[in-house]
Amino acid sequence: MGVSCFATADGRVVFFWQRVLVNPMRRVYLDHNATTAVEPAVLEAMLPYLTQDFGNASSIHTFGQNARGAVERARESVAALIGARPQEIVFTSGGTESDNQAVFGVLGAARGEAKHVITTAVEHEAVLNTCQELETRGATVTYLPVDREGLVNPETLRQAIRPETVLITVMHANNELGTVQPLEAIGNIAAESKIILHTDAVQSAGKIPIDVATLGVRLLSLSGHKIYAPKGVGALYIRKGTRLQQLLYGGHHQRGHRPGTENVAGIVGLGKAAEIARQQLAQDAARIGALRDRLEEGLLARTPQARVNGGNAPRVPNTANITFPGIEGEALVIALDLKGLACSTGAACSSGAVEPSHVLTAMGLPAEEARATLRFSLGRHTTPEEIDFALAVVPPAVAKLRELSPTYHKPIAIK
Repeated sequence: MGVSCFATADGRVVFFWQRVLVNPMRRVYLDHNATTAVEPAVLEAMLPYLTQDFGNASSIHTFGQNARGAVERARESVAALIGARPQEIVFTSGGTESDNQAVFGVLGAARGEAKHVITTAVEHEAVLNTCQELETRGATVTYLPVDREGLVNPETLRQAIRPETVLITVMHANNELGTVQPLEAIGNIAAESKIILHTDAVQSAGKIPIDVATLGVRLLSLSGHKIYAPKGVGALYIRKGTRLQQLLYGGHHQRGHRPGTENVAGIVGLGKAAEIARQQLAQDAARIGALRDRLEEGLLARTPQARVNGGNAPRVPNTANITFPGIEGEALVIALDLKGLACSTGAACSSGAVEPSHVLTAMGLPAEEARATLRFSLGRHTTPEEIDFALAVVPPAVAKLRELSPTYHKPIAIK
């Protein structure tokens, strides 16, 4: 701490304490699947709609119409990112609301008493917990298994279809593994059976190409804060002609799909982030993918018994999920944070959970190995120097925790 002072206009001298940082610790962020920083260009695009262009987008005066124009331009940008039409984009508060609107909306609009949903055992909790709530309301849900790479077999899905199946919901890219599901094949099966297909694309949008027509989805969820837009804004793609029951009730905003005054600044930010993601997708994917591979190869070479989960499957380019047998994942996250490296044990919304990752156990990992797993997720601004930093701090942190473990035994070298 240090003491500073300044003189006021009336001649008084005011003293105040100021924290002085000497050689602050370097901080490296490898948890971009949890959230991302708002891009400067995104923030710049948003600022006018927090100050001078603050109108309600439903008002008919000039202030309101300026806001309305900004919302519609953002709708066009988000639609372009996923190959949709602007009128098929509904803005929400984020991925969780979009998932809930899709799942509850389809079931609420479906005819008949018996209703069946097909999903997977590795979905984000925004879908899994929604499906579990549906079961308490009388619906039946099939949770499809996955293989050792975290992938669903489309033929297993085909066999799970019943006459009363009204919805298939399968995530595009897994938030913990980065593995990309065979959604196009699943989309073909859904179309053949005339069943609505929804996908949670929160972790794939802006990282890999998406075309809703090619994938065969009628509903798609995405979230702003995963693609360098602010938290609290997302979108739901609703293909024209798809019947959904409303989740919220109020005014007639967004063609009646989602009442409530639009978050204009947040929507503008999402639109700008989508525009940047579309323009930079190929170059970002190539650069980030190369850094991710370098990180994985370095950690495997320097850390005995470490292994990548889902590494043989198609993946988004930024995600590495690695098991370090003999350690506790949360202890390693804390140890690395003390060194200045931020990563995670899995989904941010499950941080602190006592149970091991449902994704990893569904893949067949024993509980102790699931608890010994970390997720490193890179971003647009991750540098080679930051990867070198991670390679310098992770292996010794793992080694130290293993030394302290009463159950870890080093492999015996055979001569």
